[in-house]
Amino acid sequence: MTTPTRRRTLRARLLDFIRDATSRLTAAWRILPGAQNTLLDTLDRIRPGRSASAAIRAAQTAFQQRLADFDRAVAAFTERWAATDLPLAYREGAFGMLDRADRPRRSWSWTTRHQNAVTALSAQYYADLTGRLQEALRRARAFMRAAVDAARTRVSRFEVAQFDRDTLRAEHPLDTVIYANDARHPVASWAESTLSWQAVTTANAGAVGTAYEQLGVTQVQVRDGSGCGWTSHRDPDAADGTIRDIGDALAHPVAHARCVREFLPHFDRPNALGAFL
Repeated sequence: MTTPTRRRTLRARLLDFIRDATSRLTAAWRILPGAQNTLLDTLDRIRPGRSASAAIRAAQTAFQQRLADFDRAVAAFTERWAATDLPLAYREGAFGMLDRADRPRRSWSWTTRHQNAVTALSAQYYADLTGRLQEALRRARAFMRAAVDAARTRVSRFEVAQFDRDTLRAEHPLDTVIYANDARHPVASWAESTLSWQAVTTANAGAVGTAYEQLGVTQVQVRDGSGCGWTSHRDPDAADGTIRDIGDALAHPVAHARCVREFLPHFDRPNALGAFL
């Protein structure tokens, strides 16, 4: 019989998975603010003279090379996340559902439905992360142009004062991610929130799909945080302990970032599934 300790272990594995991915993405992203600091340092050391223009061009070229490094590192993370990590999260969720039902894991396989489900999720999240990468590159290039223009203006006027670094960084914070509402979040915070959302959503999709396909149930029981709503944290429709149809569970695998929602099989008389899956 599946023990509470084993269930906690399954959750712990998913949390470890998210922490590892967050660390890898944050490390790759660190290239960008590092390149920003290097460019500012280099431009600050350039003094007016015949070689100033060439030195500025060299600094710009070096920054562009670091942007290429950043692009490759984050793209490599994103490709691994979509192609390897998310399918593992999906399978972990599926295995967790089988464990809760005291069914052998060997009864599970990558059926067409499972493959289609994880492919759709991976494609969506690949596009989301790639969009963040492209936005970061756009912002980095805008910073480069501003810094280089400031350096050229200074040497053309034979000024030796230092850059206003605080202003440049405030206007071009490459160590943050900017949301649609213009809120700025540290990269580590954004990465943890985003990857947690994606991993838990994917794992719960695996759990719910397995409940239907391998266990033959059309409803699941929800385990969630106290007071968490079904569609969002503040939804008055409380989630914890409720019984939900498979289609509803697939539509709302999580309610918010860092959601702790889990699903258990609900064995009852079968209902028509309709077009949910």
